[in-house]
Amino acid sequence: MSSTLTFLGAARTVTGSRYLVEAAGKRVLVDCGMFQGLKELRLRNWAEPTVPSSSIDDVVLTHAHLDHVGMLPRLVVQGFKGRIFCTPGTQDLCSLVLPDAGRLQEEEAERANRYGYSKHKPARPLFTEEDAIRTLRLLQPVGYERPIPVAGGSLEVEFLPAGHLLGAAYVRMRRPGGEGGTVLFGGDLGRYNRPILPDPSNGVQTDVLLVESTYGDRSHPEEDEAERLRTLITETADRQGKLIIPSFAIGRVEEVLYAIKQLEDTGKIKPLKVYVDSPMALQALQFYQRHAHELDDDLHKRRGQVCAFCTARFTPVATPQDSRAVVESRGPAIVISSSGMATGGRVLHHLARALPDPKNTVLFVGFQAAGTRGRHLIEGATEVKIHGQFIPVHARIEKLNGMSAHADSGEIMRWLKTFPAPPGTTYLVHGEPSAQDTLQKRIEAELAWNVQVPRHGDRVPVPL
Repeated sequence: MSSTLTFLGAARTVTGSRYLVEAAGKRVLVDCGMFQGLKELRLRNWAEPTVPSSSIDDVVLTHAHLDHVGMLPRLVVQGFKGRIFCTPGTQDLCSLVLPDAGRLQEEEAERANRYGYSKHKPARPLFTEEDAIRTLRLLQPVGYERPIPVAGGSLEVEFLPAGHLLGAAYVRMRRPGGEGGTVLFGGDLGRYNRPILPDPSNGVQTDVLLVESTYGDRSHPEEDEAERLRTLITETADRQGKLIIPSFAIGRVEEVLYAIKQLEDTGKIKPLKVYVDSPMALQALQFYQRHAHELDDDLHKRRGQVCAFCTARFTPVATPQDSRAVVESRGPAIVISSSGMATGGRVLHHLARALPDPKNTVLFVGFQAAGTRGRHLIEGATEVKIHGQFIPVHARIEKLNGMSAHADSGEIMRWLKTFPAPPGTTYLVHGEPSAQDTLQKRIEAELAWNVQVPRHGDRVPVPL
């Protein structure tokens, strides 16, 4: 019986990571991510599944970002009853992001019904917080480099460290006993020589490779990002404004805090109040402490010290009431809040208040997918819609590319060169068309590999 791989997401787009493997009469899903950004992509979240969710034997996760795990609760609601394999770090972070996503879905539906700005009557959530909590019971944590059987022993998977995020992994899939070929799901590729997380581990022998291409057509700037951050903090404070930083609650908040603390410790900025308005991010800091042995050497040495991320005037914001107080507060401050692409969450309240005032600065520190508010803002939007209202944009809008957790074109090439032999086929996923087309040409020119760019729904044979 031939084995196949179907690209159900992250094909010619950045979000919605989802790959269906059918082998030996079994079905395994690698990632189950949420589509974000353009409406035509978000509508895919509501589409009927290509195959019945109840027919999927197991799910394997690369890491805990929503575009890789955000549709797991809906999969469970639709009838999935198997196990969800992941690393312990991913399990911990999923315990934060999935219930939070369910809560936000419920809150957005309730708000849309109250104010009548949804075309659906009534508006409904993709899934609820309770659905997410039920999903967490199916998670099966497994350590790195420990091959485990899935799908009733028909296949074997192994997690390999990928950098990018706490618990992030490549997934190596093959038949038990070394029979047949190997497929390596690259997940998201981390960066080299960055603080907090170690470098990606080297490539391994594989017949089929899936590699992300988010920044496949560009390089992260070589400019001193710490100096740019210092300038933005200082200039905004001099205007008596707020620096609002929309940030992914897991992974990016830690790096932003670490960078601000380094500027304070070296006397390059005066300590300001730094509000972290994200209960999820605050809990994630505790998980980074728990998994300190997986972090970069400079933090590993401080195991047990959350203070590696604590600025002088670090101020956690826990309750909605506290968050509203920060929104209403005046005077210079730094507010770090999720979500990173400004698609939802508490940061929307901060943006609604901050955007009309030229004293303030909004700083994006990660990739902004097409169709998101973040993308609209960095592309010069003069107004954005938040909670059904159009908000004028007079604040300064900036982007700091150097803090991205995704490898750029040069770093992707550096990782590919660590493979002991060329894969038979390399598929570029998790990227917009321009980035993928550019990276495809570069890999073919420099490495002479067979590179393919799949489209949504493509089904290809794999040697499993």
